[in-house]
Amino acid sequence: MAERSFAKEVESLRLGAGAQFRGEGILAVTKALLQSGVAYVGGYQGSPISHLMDVLTDAEDILSELGVHFEASASEATAAAMLGASINYPLRGAVTWKSTVGTNVACDALANLASAGVEGGALVILGEDYGEGASIMQERTHAFAMKSQLWLLDPRPRLPEIVRAVEQGFELSEASHTPVMLMLRIRACHVYGRFTAKDNRRPPFSVDAALAAPARDYGRIILPPSIFAQERQKIEERFPAAVRFVAERRLNDQLEGEANDIGLVLQGGLYNHVVRALELLGCADAFGTCRIPLYVLNVTYPLIPAEWVKFCSGKRAILVIEEGQPEFIEQAASQILRKHALSARLLGKDILPMHGEYTVDVLRKGLAEFIERFSPGLRPGSEAPRPVQEVPLVPAPRLAALIPPRPSGLCTGCPERPFFAAMKLLQREMGPLHISADIGCHSFATLPPFNMGNSIMGYGLGAAGASAFHTAGGRRAVAVMGDGGFWHNGLTSGIGNAVFNRHDDVTVIIDNNYSAATGGQDILSSRATNPHRAGNHSIVAAVRGVGVQWVRRTRTYDMRQTLKVLREALTTDRRGPKVIVAEGECQLNRQRRVRPLIRQSIREGRRVVRERFGVDSDTCTGDHSCIRLSGCPSLTIRKNPDPLRTDPVAHVDDSCVGCGVCGEVAHAAVLCPSFYRADLIHNPSRRDRLLAAIRAAVIGSLQRRSERRRARYAL
Repeated sequence: MAERSFAKEVESLRLGAGAQFRGEGILAVTKALLQSGVAYVGGYQGSPISHLMDVLTDAEDILSELGVHFEASASEATAAAMLGASINYPLRGAVTWKSTVGTNVACDALANLASAGVEGGALVILGEDYGEGASIMQERTHAFAMKSQLWLLDPRPRLPEIVRAVEQGFELSEASHTPVMLMLRIRACHVYGRFTAKDNRRPPFSVDAALAAPARDYGRIILPPSIFAQERQKIEERFPAAVRFVAERRLNDQLEGEANDIGLVLQGGLYNHVVRALELLGCADAFGTCRIPLYVLNVTYPLIPAEWVKFCSGKRAILVIEEGQPEFIEQAASQILRKHALSARLLGKDILPMHGEYTVDVLRKGLAEFIERFSPGLRPGSEAPRPVQEVPLVPAPRLAALIPPRPSGLCTGCPERPFFAAMKLLQREMGPLHISADIGCHSFATLPPFNMGNSIMGYGLGAAGASAFHTAGGRRAVAVMGDGGFWHNGLTSGIGNAVFNRHDDVTVIIDNNYSAATGGQDILSSRATNPHRAGNHSIVAAVRGVGVQWVRRTRTYDMRQTLKVLREALTTDRRGPKVIVAEGECQLNRQRRVRPLIRQSIREGRRVVRERFGVDSDTCTGDHSCIRLSGCPSLTIRKNPDPLRTDPVAHVDDSCVGCGVCGEVAHAAVLCPSFYRADLIHNPSRRDRLLAAIRAAVIGSLQRRSERRRARYAL
């Protein structure tokens, strides 16, 4: 159950030649794959291409009609290895994942694929996640392309160019017998637009045909002596073939401008931002016509020396706009210009920042400096350049006083919140613990209000990250991983490794039923019925299957039981790895599943009871320990109704989903009895109405008596 359904949008994938296709980037990519005659598709979800996997899942019927095999791969390495089908057969295949973390996982398979070379087109669609808003470490895909000799496409973020990149990517792969990487930034994935569609194509060569006539080429085996010949082929044959293809098909764009003595070279994915920045400076219009010549690199690797020479000849200065560090393109450009004795001044990171995302504002400042230095009369209004108007900024201390910090956190009702609240209470009893964290929703426990987690090493690597802390008879370390990370990597690298090396640590597997952090996709242990996947496989059984003897299950919302299990795991005399499976369904997915059913029941007149929780303002002391231990977004504060007390009281707002975590935390911590539960009844029965009337009468009577007493004392 993904966070968004594309069931309606995927019908546009059936459009034929001449029709206008309208939609966002990920739909355009899927349509381009079908138009290109792709034979198989795989991948692993992750921002910003999670929705691409969701689109492919919703379009499985269409894919089946065309004879296209699709599967949601167990990991990025699994997806990359799928492309091995294109090594010996003319099968076009595409896989997708989040880069660079996904490319890290897939690197071994990708390197071997690049060495062997491909017969059919092999396309790797990468969701680039870079800049201040990124959720991963700051690295560039470009380094992987250079390392393994994979060609890297970075198309302009417009639907026609994205579709062209997919189609030409397959052809480039086949022409050079090399896998091709297609990089899509977040904006490209979700940009809306239109293009003229083509007919979908069935794969001209099917998987069944390959199985009927198996092919084997000794020269494509990744073993000596073949690997030495493969290296030579990369340099002597594949690289020149790629350069010829890019040049002949004109995959890069050279756009003319009136200022012929200067020029801008930019990655294709930055085109929209660059044009907008130039527009703000008065050097471009809203339709993309620029006064400065542009060399747009829709292919950022390999570079085409002849195109550089043509663009840079006769120019005094060139600004290379390259996002990220190291400046691979700028370094290569410097070498090209020097070898061809071109006198153009080359600038890049000396004007633009060496790190961070190149937003419109960042580009505007850098371009203004470049224009002022080399063509000051280019900007309109006067011969002298007008200074760029800076937006006044609020000083950081003042901003911090006005706006409270808001770190990323767990969702309202998240089943992981009570578990980490229990961990926090446990550390009050036992002292600080070394906690090896993991990638996923649970990684937010490293932030306030929980502040637990000493390291994050990779998806499913929580237990492996604690492996060095195994000591005989010493204090036990704790590792955390999610169910998605467990099936992705953790079963072997974490649990299996702990069994093999006889660790005595504690590993907690948070089982929320889905790959929740990537959008709520189904995994091996998902309970939901899926017509295309086999789920409902037991994590406990898998853990026992690799040799773990001490395994416990707990329901995350039951904090008393969770505390009991954690204490036992950390204090038991039993040696060996200890695994706790903490179960609780992802509340977001649960709401997506339950709310439509509730609305339907209410419309049909059936009785529906919804639980809501609140705080009794008269009872609340204003201590706010519940907030410090829970941090639930629906738990906030409001003004104390008692005029004799100044501390604000806790309050549960309307975003509450009725999970009961706030009250559970309060009771487990032995805080206060101010939390209450109320049942909200839709379509009440006669009995419900009678009980409500009796309760209202009793409560009203007690309230009136209290008011009479208060009135006597006031006199």
